[in-house]
Amino acid sequence: MADGDTIGRRYGSLIDYQQALPLAEPLPATPVEEDNAAAGEAAAFAHKLETVPVEPGVYLLKDRSGKVLYVGKAKSLRARLRAYFREGGDGRFQVRFLMRRVHDFDTLVARSEKEALILENNLIKQYKPRYNIRLKDDKSYLSAKVTNHPWPRITVTRRIVKDGGRYFGPFGSADGLRETIDVIRKVFPLRTCSDGVFRNRARPCIEYQIKRCLGPCCLPVDREEYGRHLHAAEMLLEGRNLELLKEMRERMRSHADRLEFEEAARVRDRVRAIEKTVERQTVLHHWGGDQDVFGLYRQGGFIEAIVLMVRHGKLTSTQAWSFQDLEFPDEEVLADLLTQFYAGARFLPDEVIVPVELDDAAVRAELWSERRGRKVEIIVPQRGDKLRLLEMANQNARQSFSSRRDNETTREQMLEELRKRLHLRNSPKLIECYDISNLQGAMVVGSQATFDEGQPQKALYRRYRIRSFEGQDDFASLYEVLSRRLRRAKEEGEFPDLWVIDGGKGQLNVAVEVLKEHDLFEQIDVISLAKQHVLNDRRARAVEKSEERVFLPNRKDPIVLPKNSTALFLLVRIRDEAHRFAITYNRELRRRARLRSVLDDIEGIGPVRRRALLRHFGSLRRIREASVEQLALVKGVNRELAEEIRRHLDSMTALLDQEDRVEREEDRIAQEYLDAGNGQLQLIASEDGAPRTEEV
Repeated sequence: MADGDTIGRRYGSLIDYQQALPLAEPLPATPVEEDNAAAGEAAAFAHKLETVPVEPGVYLLKDRSGKVLYVGKAKSLRARLRAYFREGGDGRFQVRFLMRRVHDFDTLVARSEKEALILENNLIKQYKPRYNIRLKDDKSYLSAKVTNHPWPRITVTRRIVKDGGRYFGPFGSADGLRETIDVIRKVFPLRTCSDGVFRNRARPCIEYQIKRCLGPCCLPVDREEYGRHLHAAEMLLEGRNLELLKEMRERMRSHADRLEFEEAARVRDRVRAIEKTVERQTVLHHWGGDQDVFGLYRQGGFIEAIVLMVRHGKLTSTQAWSFQDLEFPDEEVLADLLTQFYAGARFLPDEVIVPVELDDAAVRAELWSERRGRKVEIIVPQRGDKLRLLEMANQNARQSFSSRRDNETTREQMLEELRKRLHLRNSPKLIECYDISNLQGAMVVGSQATFDEGQPQKALYRRYRIRSFEGQDDFASLYEVLSRRLRRAKEEGEFPDLWVIDGGKGQLNVAVEVLKEHDLFEQIDVISLAKQHVLNDRRARAVEKSEERVFLPNRKDPIVLPKNSTALFLLVRIRDEAHRFAITYNRELRRRARLRSVLDDIEGIGPVRRRALLRHFGSLRRIREASVEQLALVKGVNRELAEEIRRHLDSMTALLDQEDRVEREEDRIAQEYLDAGNGQLQLIASEDGAPRTEEV
């Protein structure tokens, strides 16, 4: 072992420390089971502890390979590390838990507790230690950003970076933030175009025409007026709604006194739009302060944390996190959480209300006050309204913990039951279900619905057009779809755990053959699920249906799962979702083809006029219902052509009416799937809003 001169040594900076790391000798790696080696390690730690300084600083606990397990700070490095490594520890479970893994440590001396706090945050970001809290879920929360530009715009972002912009949030509800941004864009005429578009505009866009932008890209705009609109929008994002409404009402009265009634009416409409947003916010108190209220709830190493963001007395948003395998005391967990939460360009409120006392509360408050330019307090309330706010946060943390744990437990039990009942090799975390849909051999399509841990993953849904042959052949169609899926899986290196095929033994045999051809039969489990069918006369008083049957490879008879089992519920849900997704795509293709075939037969109607008709009316049904005068209003369609369109549609009335009846029947069947006990099924699309198609 080294003589300890690198441990406790005063490094001038973090750079000096990192440059010195290769020179530090690790502790000898000897088996813990040997008593002599254990005694030697204890002596080594005792010797190193003697060299650790008493000043404030940061310590890094490392495993045998030198990987940083935990980063902490302390007022006195020696006292804190002795608490970890003394015989018997300090009575906390996590010390014993960590000591089974810790084989070395480093220290960095800081000039003050404030510097240690900053250094701790930087080291956590750099090393990403296993036992430090890292707010990995923070990327899923939205913030509003006012860009750093001569003519700023307001955008929605998930990343907070130091680029000179001003950030508001994060907002716990993405819908709530987008609704607020929508109100801002309707009420305040600020630019919405990107900087690149702004630089290259030669004339104002449609936003200027509909009076939602002042047009600073091309027109001379009063900067003071633009700044007033921007300031009002920022007040709305900050939750200063009442103050904003008061200013706007005074402006409205001022316009009215000067007989500027049109401008007064515009301000009035803006006031009403903002009032609708204000009505949906929860008023917690009336003194109008900005507060972040942190609540904690834990069961052993499982911890739920939540923050209520109160702006000017109103609860504007919440944010929650779930942690596990954390046996540290509440004050250390909370301190770690606060360090990560307020890193970067985060908004700092007047008060941060916490459930437990923090040793470094004064230091944190001083650091945050310097960043904000105004006083920030850390409060542990004992009575009054602030205590009630804290109790509300703790209760919400408890409820969030219960809901999260219940959902996770239910999903785990569902997947485990499915594995046991179907004799699967692995727990089916990622399940893909396939279905083929066609109409009398035309428009043959395939669909892939994907569930991850029992939940639909819309970004992983795929739909396929069958291109390798013409006509109707469900087996060949399924073979093409599955083969294409495995080719993509090999390219991406990501494979499902279970395939569910909609059909019986024949469809299952096709899937097995595809897996064997790609040498994946031993890796991916596959089953088929046969739909229920009527056992007796449909006209009988009570219709009897068969049970859902599950077919397995190399097994003659199907497995019949209990009616109320969660395993059957999951399989039926994903099968129905794949079926609905395939039908939706099939109908979409038929509608396109029908519109094209009906209108293309009319002389004078080409692709341009066909698109114009569809854009104007929205559907073929509305085109059929339109009069000659209404058809003539479409750009590019004169009176003579409108009359020709009307005559052609009238001649095809019988055929089109029959197709409409078929479509309505399909709508009814699709609605039955939606209402058949799994109301959670929704039309799933890709993240950009449109279903994704896998093309050859």
